[in-house]
Amino acid sequence: MPILGTSPEAIDLAEHRGAFSRVLDKAGLISPKNGTAVSFDDAKKIADEIGYPVLVRPSYVLGGRGMEIVYDEPNLSRYIANATEITPDHPVLIDRFLEDAVEIDVDALYDGTEMYLGGIMEHIEEAGIHSGDSACVLPPITLGNNVLERVRTATLAIAEGVGVRGLINIQFALASDVLYVLEANPRASRTVPFVSKATGVQMAKAAALIGTGVTINQLRTAYKMLPETGDGSTLPLDAPVSVKEAVLPFSRFRTPEGKVVDSLLGPEMRSTGEVMGIDKHFDTAFAKSQAAANNALPTEGKIFVSVANRDKRSVIMGVKRLSDLGFEIVSTGGTADVLRRNGIQATPVRKVAEGSSAEGRAPSPTSSSPGRSTWSSTPLRAAKPAATATNCAPPRRPSAFRASRRWPSSTPLSRPSRRCAPTSGPSRACRSTPRPCLPRKRSRTPPGRTPAGRTQARTR
Repeated sequence: MPILGTSPEAIDLAEHRGAFSRVLDKAGLISPKNGTAVSFDDAKKIADEIGYPVLVRPSYVLGGRGMEIVYDEPNLSRYIANATEITPDHPVLIDRFLEDAVEIDVDALYDGTEMYLGGIMEHIEEAGIHSGDSACVLPPITLGNNVLERVRTATLAIAEGVGVRGLINIQFALASDVLYVLEANPRASRTVPFVSKATGVQMAKAAALIGTGVTINQLRTAYKMLPETGDGSTLPLDAPVSVKEAVLPFSRFRTPEGKVVDSLLGPEMRSTGEVMGIDKHFDTAFAKSQAAANNALPTEGKIFVSVANRDKRSVIMGVKRLSDLGFEIVSTGGTADVLRRNGIQATPVRKVAEGSSAEGRAPSPTSSSPGRSTWSSTPLRAAKPAATATNCAPPRRPSAFRASRRWPSSTPLSRPSRRCAPTSGPSRACRSTPRPCLPRKRSRTPPGRTPAGRTQARTR
Protein backbone atom coordinates (compact mmCIF):
# COMPACT_ATOMS: atom_id res chain seq x y z
CA MET A 1 0.00 0.00 0.00
CA PRO A 2 1.64 3.25 -1.10
CA ILE A 3 2.06 5.95 1.55
CA LEU A 4 2.10 9.59 0.56
CA GLY A 5 4.93 11.79 1.74
CA THR A 6 7.80 10.58 3.90
CA SER A 7 8.19 6.80 3.96
CA PRO A 8 8.15 4.74 7.21
CA GLU A 9 11.79 3.79 6.54
CA ALA A 10 12.77 7.47 6.54
CA ILE A 11 10.88 8.03 9.79
CA ASP A 12 12.70 5.12 11.41
CA LEU A 13 16.02 6.43 10.09
CA ALA A 14 15.48 9.69 11.94
CA GLU A 15 14.31 7.97 15.15
CA HIS A 16 16.94 5.22 15.32
CA ARG A 17 19.98 6.56 17.18
CA GLY A 18 22.63 4.58 15.34
CA ALA A 19 21.19 5.14 11.87
CA PHE A 20 20.71 8.87 12.45
CA SER A 21 24.29 9.17 13.73
CA ARG A 22 25.49 7.79 10.41
CA VAL A 23 23.43 10.43 8.58
CA LEU A 24 25.09 13.15 10.65
CA ASP A 25 28.57 11.71 10.15
CA LYS A 26 28.07 11.64 6.39
CA ALA A 27 26.95 15.29 6.43
CA GLY A 28 29.83 16.37 8.67
CA LEU A 29 27.48 17.40 11.47
CA ILE A 30 27.86 16.75 15.18
CA SER A 31 25.47 15.93 17.96
CA PRO A 32 26.01 15.80 21.73
CA LYS A 33 27.80 12.66 22.90
CA ASN A 34 25.23 9.94 23.33
CA GLY A 35 24.57 6.26 23.70
CA THR A 36 21.81 3.70 24.21
CA ALA A 37 21.29 1.42 27.18
CA VAL A 38 19.02 -1.47 28.11
CA SER A 39 20.27 -1.86 31.70
CA PHE A 40 21.70 0.22 34.52
CA ASP A 41 25.22 -1.09 33.92
CA ASP A 42 25.05 0.07 30.29
CA ALA A 43 23.65 3.44 31.33
CA LYS A 44 26.29 3.94 34.05
CA LYS A 45 29.10 3.18 31.62
CA ILE A 46 27.75 5.65 29.05
CA ALA A 47 27.13 8.38 31.65
CA ASP A 48 30.63 7.98 33.10
CA GLU A 49 32.09 8.33 29.61
CA ILE A 50 29.93 11.30 28.62
CA GLY A 51 30.00 13.08 31.98
CA TYR A 52 27.13 14.39 34.07
CA PRO A 53 24.64 15.97 33.66
CA VAL A 54 23.01 13.74 31.05
CA LEU A 55 19.61 13.80 29.37
CA VAL A 56 17.82 10.44 29.46
CA ARG A 57 14.65 9.52 27.63
CA PRO A 58 12.83 6.52 26.15
CA SER A 59 12.79 5.78 22.43
CA TYR A 60 9.88 6.81 20.20
CA VAL A 61 8.17 9.36 22.47
CA LEU A 62 6.21 12.52 21.82
CA GLY A 63 6.10 15.62 23.99
CA GLY A 64 9.28 14.67 25.83
CA ARG A 65 7.36 12.07 27.82
CA GLY A 66 9.70 10.42 30.31
CA MET A 67 12.56 12.84 29.63
CA GLU A 68 14.73 13.82 32.57
CA ILE A 69 17.99 15.63 33.26
CA VAL A 70 20.11 13.43 35.54
CA TYR A 71 22.95 14.94 37.56
CA ASP A 72 24.38 11.92 39.41
CA GLU A 73 24.51 8.13 39.55
CA PRO A 74 21.79 7.57 42.21
CA ASN A 75 19.24 9.47 40.11
CA LEU A 76 20.31 7.53 37.01
CA SER A 77 19.72 4.27 38.89
CA ARG A 78 16.29 5.49 39.97
CA TYR A 79 15.36 6.45 36.41
CA ILE A 80 16.38 3.07 34.94
CA ALA A 81 14.54 1.21 37.72
CA ASN A 82 11.33 3.15 37.05
CA ALA A 83 11.55 3.04 33.26
CA THR A 84 9.17 0.67 31.53
CA GLU A 85 9.43 -1.32 28.28
CA ILE A 86 13.23 -1.21 28.03
CA THR A 87 14.17 -3.70 25.32
CA PRO A 88 16.90 -3.90 22.67
CA ASP A 89 14.33 -2.51 20.22
CA HIS A 90 13.31 0.27 22.64
CA PRO A 91 16.43 1.27 24.60
CA VAL A 92 16.90 4.28 26.85
CA LEU A 93 18.64 7.14 25.05
CA ILE A 94 21.36 8.98 26.97
CA ASP A 95 22.74 12.32 25.73
CA ARG A 96 25.20 14.81 27.10
CA PHE A 97 23.23 17.78 28.41
CA LEU A 98 24.39 21.08 26.93
CA GLU A 99 24.37 23.81 29.57
CA ASP A 100 24.18 27.52 28.69
CA ALA A 101 23.12 26.73 25.12
CA VAL A 102 20.67 28.50 22.80
CA GLU A 103 18.13 26.16 21.24
CA ILE A 104 17.01 26.68 17.64
CA ASP A 105 13.91 25.22 15.96
CA VAL A 106 13.60 24.84 12.19
CA ASP A 107 10.59 23.89 10.05
CA ALA A 108 11.34 23.13 6.40
CA LEU A 109 9.84 21.57 3.26
CA TYR A 110 11.79 19.16 1.05
CA ASP A 111 10.68 17.53 -2.21
CA GLY A 112 13.72 15.33 -2.85
CA THR A 113 15.59 18.01 -4.79
CA GLU A 114 14.89 21.47 -3.42
CA MET A 115 14.33 22.77 0.11
CA TYR A 116 12.14 25.60 1.33
CA LEU A 117 13.06 26.72 4.84
CA GLY A 118 9.85 27.89 6.48
CA GLY A 119 11.39 29.61 9.48
CA ILE A 120 14.25 29.63 11.98
CA MET A 121 13.00 30.12 15.54
CA GLU A 122 15.21 31.12 18.45
CA HIS A 123 14.15 29.85 21.85
CA ILE A 124 14.01 32.44 24.62
CA GLU A 125 14.61 29.90 27.40
CA GLU A 126 17.91 28.04 27.52
CA ALA A 127 18.28 24.55 26.05
CA GLY A 128 16.84 21.92 28.39
CA ILE A 129 13.30 23.32 28.42
CA HIS A 130 11.03 21.31 26.14
CA SER A 131 10.37 23.12 22.88
CA GLY A 132 6.63 22.90 23.54
CA ASP A 133 7.04 24.83 26.79
CA SER A 134 9.64 27.31 25.60
CA ALA A 135 8.83 30.69 24.10
CA CYS A 136 10.48 31.37 20.75
CA VAL A 137 10.87 34.29 18.39
CA LEU A 138 10.80 34.48 14.59
CA PRO A 139 12.90 35.89 13.01
CA PRO A 140 15.71 35.22 15.51
CA ILE A 141 16.96 38.36 17.25
CA THR A 142 20.42 37.36 18.53
CA LEU A 143 21.69 34.92 15.88
CA GLY A 144 24.07 36.28 13.28
CA ASN A 145 24.00 35.60 9.55
CA ASN A 146 26.84 33.11 9.88
CA VAL A 147 24.82 31.00 12.32
CA LEU A 148 21.71 31.19 10.12
CA GLU A 149 23.67 30.01 7.09
CA ARG A 150 25.10 27.09 9.07
CA VAL A 151 21.58 26.15 10.18
CA ARG A 152 20.35 26.25 6.58
CA THR A 153 23.21 24.07 5.33
CA ALA A 154 22.69 21.53 8.12
CA THR A 155 18.92 21.39 7.53
CA LEU A 156 19.38 20.62 3.83
CA ALA A 157 21.95 17.89 4.57
CA ILE A 158 19.66 16.19 7.10
CA ALA A 159 16.60 16.38 4.84
CA GLU A 160 18.58 14.77 2.02
CA GLY A 161 20.12 12.12 4.25
CA VAL A 162 16.85 11.09 5.86
CA GLY A 163 14.87 11.17 2.61
CA VAL A 164 12.05 13.50 3.62
CA ARG A 165 9.14 14.25 1.31
CA GLY A 166 7.24 17.09 2.90
CA LEU A 167 7.76 18.67 6.30
CA ILE A 168 10.70 18.17 8.64
CA ASN A 169 11.39 19.74 12.04
CA ILE A 170 14.96 19.89 13.32
CA GLN A 171 16.16 21.13 16.69
CA PHE A 172 19.66 22.55 17.06
CA ALA A 173 21.63 23.87 20.02
CA LEU A 174 24.32 26.54 19.82
CA ALA A 175 26.88 26.22 22.61
CA SER A 176 30.25 28.02 22.57
CA ASP A 177 29.62 28.86 18.88
CA VAL A 178 29.36 25.12 18.06
CA LEU A 179 26.17 24.00 16.30
CA TYR A 180 24.83 20.68 17.63
CA VAL A 181 21.99 18.65 16.13
CA LEU A 182 19.62 17.55 18.88
CA GLU A 183 16.99 15.66 16.90
CA ALA A 184 15.10 15.54 13.62
CA ASN A 185 11.38 14.86 13.26
CA PRO A 186 10.33 14.05 9.67
CA ARG A 187 6.78 15.28 10.19
CA ALA A 188 4.74 18.36 10.93
CA SER A 189 5.57 19.80 14.34
CA ARG A 190 3.54 21.97 16.69
CA THR A 191 5.39 25.06 15.46
CA VAL A 192 4.07 24.76 11.88
CA PRO A 193 0.90 26.83 12.56
CA PHE A 194 3.03 29.49 14.25
CA VAL A 195 5.47 29.66 11.33
CA SER A 196 2.58 29.80 8.85
CA LYS A 197 0.94 32.74 10.62
CA ALA A 198 4.23 34.56 11.16
CA THR A 199 5.36 34.30 7.51
CA GLY A 200 2.03 34.09 5.65
CA VAL A 201 2.86 30.70 4.02
CA GLN A 202 0.52 27.68 4.27
CA MET A 203 3.18 25.16 5.26
CA ALA A 204 0.85 22.20 5.94
CA LYS A 205 -0.99 22.57 2.63
CA ALA A 206 2.29 22.85 0.74
CA ALA A 207 3.57 19.68 2.46
CA ALA A 208 0.41 17.79 1.46
CA LEU A 209 0.91 18.79 -2.17
CA ILE A 210 4.57 17.72 -2.05
CA GLY A 211 3.38 14.33 -0.80
CA THR A 212 1.32 13.97 -3.99
CA GLY A 213 4.32 14.72 -6.22
CA VAL A 214 4.19 18.53 -6.57
CA THR A 215 7.63 20.14 -6.48
CA ILE A 216 8.69 23.24 -4.59
CA ASN A 217 9.40 24.97 -7.89
CA GLN A 218 5.80 24.35 -8.95
CA LEU A 219 4.57 25.68 -5.61
CA ARG A 220 6.51 28.87 -6.32
CA THR A 221 5.43 29.39 -9.93
CA ALA A 222 2.22 27.52 -10.79
CA TYR A 223 0.48 27.30 -7.40
CA LYS A 224 1.75 30.65 -6.06
CA MET A 225 1.81 29.17 -2.54
CA LEU A 226 5.46 29.96 -1.87
CA PRO A 227 7.40 33.18 -2.56
CA GLU A 228 9.05 33.23 -5.96
CA THR A 229 12.43 33.91 -4.35
CA GLY A 230 13.83 33.41 -0.87
CA ASP A 231 12.22 31.68 2.07
CA GLY A 232 11.60 32.05 5.78
CA SER A 233 15.29 32.38 6.58
CA THR A 234 15.69 35.51 4.45
CA LEU A 235 12.96 37.73 5.84
CA PRO A 236 13.42 41.49 5.30
CA LEU A 237 14.74 43.61 8.16
CA ASP A 238 11.39 45.39 8.51
CA ALA A 239 9.45 42.12 8.80
CA PRO A 240 7.23 41.92 11.91
CA VAL A 241 8.56 40.03 14.92
CA SER A 242 6.44 37.11 16.14
CA VAL A 243 6.75 35.49 19.57
CA LYS A 244 5.22 32.12 20.46
CA GLU A 245 4.42 31.47 24.12
CA ALA A 246 3.16 28.34 25.85
CA VAL A 247 0.01 28.22 27.96
CA LEU A 248 0.80 26.59 31.31
CA PRO A 249 -2.29 26.40 33.53
CA PHE A 250 -0.49 25.09 36.63
CA SER A 251 -3.14 26.60 38.91
CA ARG A 252 -5.69 24.08 37.61
CA PHE A 253 -3.57 21.01 38.36
CA ARG A 254 -3.17 19.24 41.71
CA THR A 255 -1.33 16.15 42.89
CA PRO A 256 -3.33 13.21 44.36
CA GLU A 257 -2.54 14.71 47.78
CA GLY A 258 -4.09 18.02 46.74
CA LYS A 259 -0.85 19.98 46.47
CA VAL A 260 -0.09 22.42 43.66
CA VAL A 261 1.91 20.91 40.80
CA ASP A 262 5.56 22.01 40.61
CA SER A 263 5.75 24.84 38.07
CA LEU A 264 9.44 24.36 37.23
CA LEU A 265 9.92 23.64 33.53
CA GLY A 266 12.15 20.88 32.19
CA PRO A 267 12.57 18.49 29.26
CA GLU A 268 9.10 16.97 29.71
CA MET A 269 6.34 18.98 28.06
CA ARG A 270 3.63 20.44 30.31
CA SER A 271 1.88 23.12 28.27
CA THR A 272 -1.71 22.72 27.10
CA GLY A 273 -1.72 25.29 24.31
CA GLU A 274 0.11 28.13 22.60
CA VAL A 275 -0.46 31.79 21.84
CA MET A 276 1.49 34.37 19.87
CA GLY A 277 2.17 38.07 19.77
CA ILE A 278 3.15 40.11 16.68
CA ASP A 279 4.67 43.56 16.54
CA LYS A 280 7.42 45.43 14.74
CA HIS A 281 9.53 45.36 17.93
CA PHE A 282 10.51 42.28 19.92
CA ASP A 283 9.76 43.68 23.38
CA THR A 284 6.20 44.65 22.46
CA ALA A 285 5.60 41.34 20.68
CA PHE A 286 6.82 39.48 23.77
CA ALA A 287 4.56 41.54 26.04
CA LYS A 288 1.58 40.75 23.79
CA SER A 289 2.34 37.03 23.96
CA GLN A 290 2.46 37.17 27.77
CA ALA A 291 -0.86 38.98 27.92
CA ALA A 292 -2.43 36.40 25.59
CA ALA A 293 -1.18 33.60 27.86
CA ASN A 294 -2.73 35.31 30.92
CA ASN A 295 0.75 36.18 32.20
CA ALA A 296 0.44 39.95 32.15
CA LEU A 297 3.78 41.52 33.07
CA PRO A 298 3.64 43.16 36.52
CA THR A 299 4.56 46.79 37.04
CA GLU A 300 5.13 46.65 40.81
CA GLY A 301 5.61 44.23 43.67
CA LYS A 302 8.25 41.82 44.95
CA ILE A 303 10.63 39.76 42.81
CA PHE A 304 12.36 36.68 44.20
CA VAL A 305 15.85 36.09 42.80
CA SER A 306 17.96 33.01 43.60
CA VAL A 307 20.56 31.77 41.13
CA ALA A 308 23.53 29.42 41.12
CA ASN A 309 27.04 30.79 41.46
CA ARG A 310 27.72 30.42 37.73
CA ASP A 311 24.73 32.66 36.91
CA LYS A 312 25.19 35.42 39.51
CA ARG A 313 27.26 37.67 37.25
CA SER A 314 24.75 37.57 34.42
CA VAL A 315 21.72 38.60 36.50
CA ILE A 316 23.16 41.73 38.13
CA MET A 317 22.23 44.22 35.40
CA GLY A 318 18.73 42.82 34.93
CA VAL A 319 17.97 42.85 38.65
CA LYS A 320 19.37 46.38 38.96
CA ARG A 321 17.04 47.55 36.23
CA LEU A 322 14.07 45.98 38.03
CA SER A 323 15.15 47.63 41.29
CA ASP A 324 15.37 51.01 39.56
CA LEU A 325 11.83 50.50 38.27
CA GLY A 326 10.61 50.24 41.85
CA PHE A 327 10.39 46.48 42.40
CA GLU A 328 11.38 45.09 45.79
CA ILE A 329 14.04 42.40 45.49
CA VAL A 330 13.96 39.32 47.75
CA SER A 331 16.87 36.86 47.52
CA THR A 332 18.49 33.93 49.26
CA GLY A 333 21.67 34.60 51.22
CA GLY A 334 24.40 34.19 48.61
CA THR A 335 22.49 35.95 45.86
CA ALA A 336 21.49 38.79 48.21
CA ASP A 337 25.14 39.36 49.18
CA VAL A 338 26.19 39.65 45.53
CA LEU A 339 23.35 42.05 44.73
CA ARG A 340 24.08 44.30 47.70
CA ARG A 341 27.77 44.43 46.82
CA ASN A 342 26.66 45.82 43.47
CA GLY A 343 24.51 48.54 45.02
CA ILE A 344 21.16 46.72 44.81
CA GLN A 345 18.94 46.62 47.87
CA ALA A 346 17.87 43.01 48.44
CA THR A 347 15.99 41.48 51.38
CA PRO A 348 17.50 38.08 52.26
CA VAL A 349 15.29 35.09 53.04
CA ARG A 350 16.16 31.59 54.17
CA LYS A 351 16.02 28.54 51.94
CA VAL A 352 13.69 25.74 52.93
CA ALA A 353 16.65 23.54 53.90
CA GLU A 354 17.99 26.30 56.19
CA GLY A 355 14.85 26.36 58.31
CA SER A 356 13.80 29.41 60.30
CA SER A 357 15.22 31.21 63.29
CA ALA A 358 14.03 30.67 66.84
CA GLU A 359 11.35 33.32 66.58
CA GLY A 360 10.22 32.27 63.11
CA ARG A 361 11.79 35.31 61.53
CA ALA A 362 13.90 35.59 58.42
CA PRO A 363 17.36 37.18 58.53
CA SER A 364 17.76 40.65 57.12
CA PRO A 365 20.79 42.90 56.87
CA THR A 366 21.47 45.94 58.96
CA SER A 367 23.51 48.65 57.37
CA SER A 368 27.03 48.77 58.77
CA SER A 369 29.45 49.71 56.06
CA PRO A 370 29.12 49.94 52.27
CA GLY A 371 29.28 46.55 50.55
CA ARG A 372 28.96 44.62 53.85
CA SER A 373 26.06 43.50 55.99
CA THR A 374 25.38 41.94 59.35
CA TRP A 375 22.51 39.61 60.16
CA SER A 376 19.67 40.31 62.52
CA SER A 377 16.28 38.76 63.07
CA THR A 378 13.54 40.97 61.71
CA PRO A 379 10.14 40.00 60.35
CA LEU A 380 10.16 39.17 56.64
CA ARG A 381 7.22 41.51 56.08
CA ALA A 382 8.16 44.37 58.36
CA ALA A 383 5.76 47.27 58.41
CA LYS A 384 6.93 50.43 56.75
CA PRO A 385 7.97 53.15 59.27
CA ALA A 386 5.28 55.72 59.74
CA ALA A 387 5.92 59.41 59.16
CA THR A 388 6.44 61.49 62.29
CA ALA A 389 4.22 64.32 61.08
CA THR A 390 1.56 65.04 58.54
CA ASN A 391 1.95 66.72 55.16
CA CYS A 392 5.30 64.99 54.57
CA ALA A 393 5.79 64.57 50.83
CA PRO A 394 7.64 61.41 49.67
CA PRO A 395 11.10 61.81 48.17
CA ARG A 396 11.35 61.96 44.41
CA ARG A 397 12.56 58.98 42.48
CA PRO A 398 15.69 59.47 40.41
CA SER A 399 15.26 59.77 36.70
CA ALA A 400 16.03 56.75 34.51
CA PHE A 401 19.20 58.43 33.25
CA ARG A 402 20.56 59.30 36.65
CA ALA A 403 19.56 55.96 38.15
CA SER A 404 21.50 54.09 35.48
CA ARG A 405 24.79 55.68 36.54
CA ARG A 406 26.92 54.86 39.55
CA TRP A 407 27.32 57.93 41.76
CA PRO A 408 29.51 58.44 44.85
CA SER A 409 27.73 57.83 48.12
CA SER A 410 28.16 61.50 49.05
CA THR A 411 26.19 62.68 46.02
CA PRO A 412 22.40 62.38 46.36
CA LEU A 413 20.67 60.91 43.31
CA SER A 414 17.56 63.02 43.78
CA ARG A 415 16.73 66.48 45.07
CA PRO A 416 15.31 66.40 48.61
CA SER A 417 11.62 67.01 48.98
CA ARG A 418 10.66 70.60 49.80
CA ARG A 419 9.16 69.54 53.12
CA CYS A 420 11.80 67.03 54.17
CA ALA A 421 15.20 67.66 55.64
CA PRO A 422 18.10 66.98 53.22
CA THR A 423 20.04 63.79 53.82
CA SER A 424 23.20 62.35 52.36
CA GLY A 425 23.46 59.07 50.48
CA PRO A 426 21.62 57.64 47.46
CA SER A 427 17.92 58.14 47.02
CA ARG A 428 17.02 54.52 47.68
CA ALA A 429 18.32 55.00 51.25
CA CYS A 430 15.93 57.93 51.53
CA ARG A 431 13.06 55.70 50.42
CA SER A 432 13.92 53.00 52.96
CA THR A 433 14.12 55.29 56.02
CA PRO A 434 11.80 58.13 57.10
CA ARG A 435 13.18 61.65 56.98
CA PRO A 436 12.29 64.30 59.56
CA CYS A 437 9.61 66.67 58.45
CA LEU A 438 10.09 70.41 58.56
CA PRO A 439 7.39 72.94 59.47
CA ARG A 440 5.28 74.14 56.61
CA LYS A 441 6.50 77.51 55.35
CA ARG A 442 4.12 80.44 55.41
CA SER A 443 2.99 81.76 52.08
CA ARG A 444 4.29 85.19 51.20
CA THR A 445 1.13 85.99 49.25
CA PRO A 446 -1.12 88.50 51.06
CA PRO A 447 -4.35 87.01 52.41
CA GLY A 448 -7.15 86.95 49.92
CA ARG A 449 -4.86 87.08 46.90
CA THR A 450 -3.34 84.47 44.65
CA PRO A 451 0.28 84.67 43.44
CA ALA A 452 -1.02 86.05 40.15
CA GLY A 453 -2.54 89.01 41.94
CA ARG A 454 -6.19 88.07 41.40
CA THR A 455 -8.66 88.35 44.26
CA GLN A 456 -9.61 85.00 45.71
CA ALA A 457 -12.80 84.40 47.65
CA ARG A 458 -12.01 83.57 51.25
CA THR A 459 -13.85 80.68 52.77
CA ARG A 460 -14.15 79.79 56.39
